[in-house]
Amino acid sequence: MAGVIQTTVRRSMPASLLLRVRHRSPGLANGLVGGALAAGLGLAAFTVIVMLLWVSSPYPDSGPGGALHVAAALWLLAHGAELVRVDTLSGAPAPMGVPPLLLAVVPVWLLHRAARDTAEGGARDNAPLMPGRTAWAGVVLGYLAVAAPAALYAAGGALRPSWAWTALCVPLVALVAAGTGVWTAYGRPSGPLEQVLGAVLPRGARHLVLGPDGRPGVAARAAAAGATVLVAGGAVLLTVSLGWHFGETRRTFGRLTEGWSGWLAVLLLCVTLLPNAAVWAAAYALGPGFLLGTGVAVTPLGARAAPLLPPFPLLAAVPDPGAGTALHGTVVALPLTAGVVVGWFVGRGSVTGCGRFGVWTTGRTAGAAAFAAGLCGVLMALLAGLAGGPLGTAALARFGPVWWQVGLATAVWLGLTAAATALTVRAWRLRRSYRRGERRADRVVAPRHRPALPRPPRRERLHRGTWFKRKLGRSAPAPAPVAADEPYLLLDDDGDDRAHGAPGDLRDGTDLFGLRPRPEPLDDLPTPSPPAAPGDTEPRPPT
Repeated sequence: MAGVIQTTVRRSMPASLLLRVRHRSPGLANGLVGGALAAGLGLAAFTVIVMLLWVSSPYPDSGPGGALHVAAALWLLAHGAELVRVDTLSGAPAPMGVPPLLLAVVPVWLLHRAARDTAEGGARDNAPLMPGRTAWAGVVLGYLAVAAPAALYAAGGALRPSWAWTALCVPLVALVAAGTGVWTAYGRPSGPLEQVLGAVLPRGARHLVLGPDGRPGVAARAAAAGATVLVAGGAVLLTVSLGWHFGETRRTFGRLTEGWSGWLAVLLLCVTLLPNAAVWAAAYALGPGFLLGTGVAVTPLGARAAPLLPPFPLLAAVPDPGAGTALHGTVVALPLTAGVVVGWFVGRGSVTGCGRFGVWTTGRTAGAAAFAAGLCGVLMALLAGLAGGPLGTAALARFGPVWWQVGLATAVWLGLTAAATALTVRAWRLRRSYRRGERRADRVVAPRHRPALPRPPRRERLHRGTWFKRKLGRSAPAPAPVAADEPYLLLDDDGDDRAHGAPGDLRDGTDLFGLRPRPEPLDDLPTPSPPAAPGDTEPRPPT
């Protein structure tokens, strides 16, 4: 018996431990699985596209192994990692560092969704979320656990990843994309962003950026709108230029390849590079332009003759060599339009988006416009840095816009235009509010010594039939006249009301909302006796 009891006690400990593990939150395991799944789906998408092109090609250069190596290399290129071509004509390795921005959407979106779903953890309604740091770390580690073998596998192909760029870009993309996913799962709170900005910004500029009157949010939305206008305008300029050089664009397809499979491959490459070309066109409209090689700049003021470039459809949109004309100068309308959009967002936010802090002053409005222009410059500099890169050595070592020139030009163009537009919109919206008779939002009203009782609401209009059938006795009596020499003391009258009844009750028994109190039930009255029968002479007792 003692042995049975001892055995039972020993078996209860693993049961309690199993119950404790069962009720524990999955935590890091879900993050690891989500990150590995995001990396696997990205690799699978690139592999499917490359294998379809390889199968449809009539003269493939390698077998399926080479196609798989190319797919892994393109997946790393989508993260911003630089690739190196080893099978060149000269025998020297040549870098290839122009990542198609459309391909970068795939890994970023997969990481964002994986981190958001992991942080939510299938939570419904008011269920608690998974700790943000745990979800973030799990997704990043799971993603890098798949990216490392993929980089090692891609190193054996014709396009080999640069280890320095791979070690920098892939973890950075994973950290940023997963961080935004966790931030979205928690409702996009402003606390973590304010902490980061407070640690980065100097002490003298923190009050301009982290003010409690809503300026950071307004400036961020205005900067995003300005960058969107610039990139969309660049896409419009690209479309117009391609249509202007339509003959050259069509002839380049025949020079590059033959057959529908080759044309399809070139068309897919052009589609993935369309965002890059839109950023290049935006940089051209801003003034710095872009480079078609070392020392070969293309700007609205003029374009130099580029070296021998491969025939490519998107390069047909490059302006002809020579000095710029008045037609080329019309592209300055794009940064002016972007500055007006940024100023409109800031001017509207200075009046309506300020909350309980009143209307911004002119200095704060101009400062918010300048801050939005600076944020837009940072965004455009980032896009310009990602849209360009080397395509070889020597003359092809620099291709695309220079990121710091684009960022500086954006800040200057938008800073001047946005400040003037924001002040104009602010004055216009304030003038409209004054015409409508609204109280000035920046005027502070002195508090009263005693709060006044709220007025009862207006009586709702009854139906037509009930309205005309009302009795005259139910109408409210007319107020008693007040002598001309007798002042009307609201406080004394309120004091009488509070003395004779509950606070907030009127003299006729109605409350402040015009509703009469429900009468108490008449429980003390005797129950009426039943009617007497025809032959009864004595009254019956009450039942």
